[in-house]
Amino acid sequence: MPLAAFRPEIHGHRGCRGLRPENTLPAFLHALSLGVDVLELDVVISADNRVVVSHEPWLNPLICLDASGQVIPPIEGQRHNLYRLPYSTIRQCDCGRLRHPNFPEQVSEPSFKPLLKDVFAAVEAASLRLGRAPVGYSIEVKSAPHTDYIFHPGPLEFFALVLAEVHAAQVLNRTTLLSFDVRILRLAHHQQPDLALCLLVEDDLAWTSSIAQLGFVPTTFGPDFKTVSPKAVHTLRTAFPGLRLVPWTVNERADMHRLIALGVDGMTTDYPDRMLSVISA
Repeated sequence: MPLAAFRPEIHGHRGCRGLRPENTLPAFLHALSLGVDVLELDVVISADNRVVVSHEPWLNPLICLDASGQVIPPIEGQRHNLYRLPYSTIRQCDCGRLRHPNFPEQVSEPSFKPLLKDVFAAVEAASLRLGRAPVGYSIEVKSAPHTDYIFHPGPLEFFALVLAEVHAAQVLNRTTLLSFDVRILRLAHHQQPDLALCLLVEDDLAWTSSIAQLGFVPTTFGPDFKTVSPKAVHTLRTAFPGLRLVPWTVNERADMHRLIALGVDGMTTDYPDRMLSVISA
């Protein structure tokens, strides 16, 4: 199939991590201006039950300063547990001035970890200003059984807090809930059956086996892009014809070309600009 004949969705990973500080308003707004179809982001919970946009449930020493503006020693990141901090303290921590060492093209700028509701408000307003179609949201819930009540609440409370923000922003029909934690997905499937769900996987288990273990067919399947092969795609399409396939995290142009040729429905990327150039080439 010629590249021009198929246009997969562009999912901006943590906004556009390769270009702006991850999971910050500058990253989401820049990705929006580039033309992404979906904004991918991660959420954790603060001590005062606010839904905070952050990949780790602590301050990552690579990219964050503490509330007093000091560098965090590499071994002390988890001591700054966001689940034990009120959002007023989290808001004071800069997570944009330190450029991520793995992303040399990233433009650093003072940034903070925003609330999910503030991301919704900023993005929806910017979409109107830009006169562009509303963007989709892929919200990853960061949880695991062994960290319940240590770095995040249990599944029932976690899901309820996130869902309340989605409802308040009136973006349910444009939102997909992502997780590696099958407990979250099963709970969401039961409590909010009209919410799109994505099973994320990073193990070596066969894709169809992962879905069978989940117990129902989600809206989307999100594997590591390195596991995407013609055989795996054919098997998935045969077993689950309506299931969307959106691999993560695809940053090299050669991989983007390969996955487009395999007919994936979308790709999550740190570099939406690269994917746009591949699609329009």
